[in-house]
Amino acid sequence: MPPDRPSDTARPEAGFAALRRFLPYLWPADNPALRLRVMVALALVLLAKAATLAMPFAYKAAVDRMAPGLEPAVMLAVALVVAYAGARFSGVLFDNIRNAIFERVGQDAARRLSEDVFRHLHALSLRYHLERRTGALTRIVERGTKSIDTMLYFILFNIAPTIIELAAVCAIFLVKFGWGMVGATLVMVAAYILFTRRVTEWRMKVRREWAEHDGYATQRAVDSLLNYETVKYFNAEEVEQRRYATAVRKLTDTTVKVESSLAVLNIGQSLITNLMMAGAMGYTVWGWSQGLFTTGDVVLVNTLLAQLFRPLDMLGMVYREIRQGLIDMEAMFKLVDTPPEVVDQAGAPDLHVAGGALRFEDVRFAYDPDRPILKGVSFAIPAGGTLAVVGPSGAGKSTLARLIYRFYEVTGGRITIDGQDIRAVSQASLRRAIGIVPQDTVLFNDTIGYNIAYGRDGAGQDEVEAAAKGAAIDGFIRSLPQGYDTRVGERGLKLSGGEKQRVAIARTLLKNPPILILDEATSALDSRTEDEIQTTLDAISERRTTIIIAHRLSTVVHADEIVVLDAGRVVERGSHAALLEARGIYAEMWARQQAERAAELVEEA
Repeated sequence: MPPDRPSDTARPEAGFAALRRFLPYLWPADNPALRLRVMVALALVLLAKAATLAMPFAYKAAVDRMAPGLEPAVMLAVALVVAYAGARFSGVLFDNIRNAIFERVGQDAARRLSEDVFRHLHALSLRYHLERRTGALTRIVERGTKSIDTMLYFILFNIAPTIIELAAVCAIFLVKFGWGMVGATLVMVAAYILFTRRVTEWRMKVRREWAEHDGYATQRAVDSLLNYETVKYFNAEEVEQRRYATAVRKLTDTTVKVESSLAVLNIGQSLITNLMMAGAMGYTVWGWSQGLFTTGDVVLVNTLLAQLFRPLDMLGMVYREIRQGLIDMEAMFKLVDTPPEVVDQAGAPDLHVAGGALRFEDVRFAYDPDRPILKGVSFAIPAGGTLAVVGPSGAGKSTLARLIYRFYEVTGGRITIDGQDIRAVSQASLRRAIGIVPQDTVLFNDTIGYNIAYGRDGAGQDEVEAAAKGAAIDGFIRSLPQGYDTRVGERGLKLSGGEKQRVAIARTLLKNPPILILDEATSALDSRTEDEIQTTLDAISERRTTIIIAHRLSTVVHADEIVVLDAGRVVERGSHAALLEARGIYAEMWARQQAERAAELVEEA
């Protein structure tokens, strides 16, 4: 399960390991066109740096040609000034062409990585998604994906060119001014990097604290909005407001710390670079006074150092962004490394459904080892038959549906379909063969037509409408102003419970599975709507192997066999009439529910 808040203990080596894992996305083996773009972009980096290094020499030569007595060579000085301007323009030109060429590489790498993460998240087991925090998870993925483009730009087009430029400047200083200037430059750069690293590491702790509060504030907002109805039910608006205000207040305080620490970093960096500039310029002016250097040499040193300082001034921000990006990438790769709990066997074949006979053979299961849920459940449903599972809350009824879908693996016994152990077949083929109408139907925030069509990819409009007619909702849809294009709202909140259930039924009809699970499909509905929905469910259950998980016994009296589950065990089984005659748990539940139903009718009257 991902942490509710980003970790503040990320190790640098782990972050760089994440970067190494990303590099194959940058150099895709199956895409030579993208590889060519990378090489062209790197060549343009070298050309841009060469143009940048040529600028100071053109500037120096132009100034030297302006010395007294060289007035006749004014056109040469003008030509050198033009060359200087041309070099400046060439540097900008090469940089921007490089960015345009490389943009496709970076975006394609980010796209493929985000697709892999998204695919992996859907491959994770139900246990993971029941425990996850949606707000924190989406922030991890968002930050990890966004960090890619930033890090690529800074590493390839800031740090690498700066190293090249530093080496070139040192070589020029060695030839023109001797080892002293080279040593001073290297000491300045070393001091700058050391200071930047120390202060940035300190700032990273502050930023991690900020990231914690940022993620927590987002998670609080998402959780509160997702539970909008619950908040209203309990008049908890003020409670939610206080909690969110506390989270945002802490976020504000840490944001101030982040910005203050940035000021400390910038001041220190500026002090180091300007001390070096003053020393180098002072030395060159002294050499000029001694006849060792020309006036143009003073300009050369000034221009070279100014160009070197420009990317160095960004080093603090670059280092901070790269370190933060590595942390974000590491968090995202932790998601990728989270192993699925349920995996197919190597070379698992597809499920072959002949009739859809379903069998539980001494099935045992526990969400946690210390709390068993199913304790040796056995039953069988012949092809085309209907079996109902009833029992008190917590008996393990809904767990049966999750096991049939292989959201979890059984810890003992086995489940078979037409004699095939479902653990030995592919999950995709298994789930293609099963349809479900759940108790709580959650719809996508899209149109009614889209939600019905979700039952089978590629279904046409005629098929969608036919499924809606089968679910007895086509008339309602056509009565809406926008018909099938009507949006249902977040989680389908714009529809009533009965309307959502009919959409779920239509979606399952469109899928047309040989095995059908009705998991408390009407328990959340009023009596009238329940009767209407039940008629539809009875119709779609015909000619399908059907397992009905129910609390209301009135919905299962027609089942071929009824299994009574209690404390994870089958305690009774038989037809409705036989179970009433047995005068056991089922008969007690029936009598109690009939009394409750009679009381409801009296109240309605």
